Amino acid sequence: MSDLPIQIVCSSCCTKNRLAKVKLNNKPVCGKCGKPVLSTKPIVGSDKNFSRYVTDNGLPVVVDFWAPWCGPCKQFAPTFEQVAGEMFTQACFVKLDTEHNQHTGGGYNIRSIPTLMIFHHGKEIARMSGALPKVQFKQWLAENLPAV
Repeated sequence: MSDLPIQIVCSSCCTKNRLAKVKLNNKPVCGKCGKPVLSTKPIVGSDKNFSRYVTDNGLPVVVDFWAPWCGPCKQFAPTFEQVAGEMFTQACFVKLDTEHNQHTGGGYNIRSIPTLMIFHHGKEIARMSGALPKVQFKQWLAENLPAV
């Protein structure tokens, strides 16, 4: 990892923070709210904050588009949460409830759920529909996550 700064959007207050990549493992705190910049739990995405996380983050953003009435979504939720806790220095993990955030879900043409997407610097890098077992989810991430 290099000393070059990377921009991270705070998981608590959505403020942009600049920090050296080498400090990602040092539990950096937000310059505005004082809370941890990186979250070990998935961030709750919304129509209001979604584009901020996707476009202003130096880390890739892994999104789980889901809905409360979806059985496979509920089954996949613990897996997504576990992997978010394991990989929080490599990617930002966001869950977006398409039922309550129809503008964002519609904007990305989400037709089936769960749909998983990876974004980097605002661009969609990968998309997959359907819930995955943890091993396959991590394999999909390994194949598609850009190196930071």
